[in-house]
Amino acid sequence: MNHVWGLLAHPDREMRNIERENESVSHHYTHHVLLMAAIPVICSLIGTTQMGWYLGGGRSVPLALSTGLMLAVLFYLLILGGVAVMGRVIHWMARDYPQRPSMQRCTVFAGYVATPLFLSGIIALYPVVWLCVLAGAIALAWTGYLLYVGIPQLLNIDRDESLRFSGSTLAIGILLFEVLLALTVLLWGYGFRMG
Repeated sequence: MNHVWGLLAHPDREMRNIERENESVSHHYTHHVLLMAAIPVICSLIGTTQMGWYLGGGRSVPLALSTGLMLAVLFYLLILGGVAVMGRVIHWMARDYPQRPSMQRCTVFAGYVATPLFLSGIIALYPVVWLCVLAGAIALAWTGYLLYVGIPQLLNIDRDESLRFSGSTLAIGILLFEVLLALTVLLWGYGFRMG
């Protein structure tokens, strides 16, 4: 958790600090990913059960607490799986680089790069679709920037090559993000029918 502010305020320096730590995946998950991934889950649970999704026209649709809890657990598991998948994607994409980082380092890197996406989940306390989309877009842009500044240190490459690598990684990440969003919408939609 001590890297969160640095990733927002001075990402280049913070990525160098993260790279020097050589953190294990288990330590990273217990001290960063598990806590940060809980932000969008808890905020979504509170927002959708207390206020409900605002659908326009002065109408909002709340979820029952029991349904919300079940869906929150599934949402949490999807997020944790998404970080692990992105770590594997980064490791796979780095296969042709002479200084290919380990799977462990790629997974830790993916968890830190996802920090803005985790933080954007705070907006779900007030679940208005357009506001959540706007916050997600801003978080995705910052995630792309973190990839751009972090990849040169992870792979020991220059900034020009980093732009290509981070662009490709971001494209795959956006695809994964859209799949997670679609699954989330399906889950929450299923919750509307159950609730």
